Amino acid sequence: MNEYMNMIETVLKDSNPLKLILKGWMEEGVGVVAVVYATTDSNKARSRIEELISVVNDDSYYMVYSVPFDVDLTQIGHYPSIAISKEDFK
Repeated sequence: MNEYMNMIETVLKDSNPLKLILKGWMEEGVGVVAVVYATTDSNKARSRIEELISVVNDDSYYMVYSVPFDVDLTQIGHYPSIAISKEDFK
């Protein structure tokens, strides 16, 4: 399993209840990030991320985040975001 898939698996197994799938892509030279799926079911999140990354045929990048409820996410160590560069889309 590569590092990318290891990161996804780690997130899917952690105890935070909400799983978010974010999509990052370049649009007219600008990096765009959007939440494309949200669930409290790790198995549904796993199925959806596997489906999304299996059919990527454009310059998109997906990542799963696991977050707690009722928390200011900016106050935790790492919150849902994607730093993207052209190398991520290769």
